[in-house]
Amino acid sequence: MDPAPYERAEEVARGVRRLLAANPSPFTYRGTQTYLVGERSLAVIDPGPDLPEHVEAILAAAAGARIEAILCTHTHRDHSPASRPLAAATGAPIIGCAPLALADDGPRADASFDFDYAPDRILADGETLRGDGWTLTAVATPGHTSNHLCFAYGDVLFTGDHVMGWSTTVIAPPEGDMAAYMASLDKLLAREDRLYLPAHGPAVEKPLSHTRALIAHRRMREKQILARLKAGDAAIPQMVAAMYRDIDPRLHPAAGLSVLAHLIDLERRGLVRREGERWTATA
Repeated sequence: MDPAPYERAEEVARGVRRLLAANPSPFTYRGTQTYLVGERSLAVIDPGPDLPEHVEAILAAAAGARIEAILCTHTHRDHSPASRPLAAATGAPIIGCAPLALADDGPRADASFDFDYAPDRILADGETLRGDGWTLTAVATPGHTSNHLCFAYGDVLFTGDHVMGWSTTVIAPPEGDMAAYMASLDKLLAREDRLYLPAHGPAVEKPLSHTRALIAHRRMREKQILARLKAGDAAIPQMVAAMYRDIDPRLHPAAGLSVLAHLIDLERRGLVRREGERWTATA
């Protein structure tokens, strides 16, 4: 694998440049990808973690242009915290997803929530934001989080963590919801996007086939879970050990959360039931 091009602006589509933050992890791949849209007037999408060198790289890449808006797809700490120092440096408003009102962020295996996120403007599904030479449209895609948005720029869709090019998305209850996530994937199938630009991993150049594969993968996992229950597994760690034996053990806690999300969805549909930490199939 080539060395990661940290903090170097790269053109990835007409009118779109990408900056990679130096926050690699098992959950962020090489790091969070921040996108600059426009030329004389700029929108910054997913400013990323609050790393001074990343904020400085965004400002350097924007030199000679004005940052008009700072957009966040959702409020995990690898996506939205840099919005505040960037807003302070430029005067640009923070726009995009709604803040989350959670009692606490609980025990999580993926990036925790940014509780200090305070947008100047919240975009509703289908609402547009315009600058000099660009228009972005919000596409509500709850599932990974309840407040997740994608942003459409012509036939390019900035997908945040909803669809990624390197991995499936973690759905971590209670904030993550499998039924909502599947409905959001179905929503993308009705669109005609040419390219997905995710916050982690490579661009997705065949969006519809990739999205169909994600849906098929989730349906396969659902069938695996039902099969494990019928085979006698009753606890999530048992299922994870059997179903995810080939993945990095550091990802097993996240896999367990996705299994839980599937089980909650199956329970709502009447296909499983639970007693404490034990699950059984109803048929």
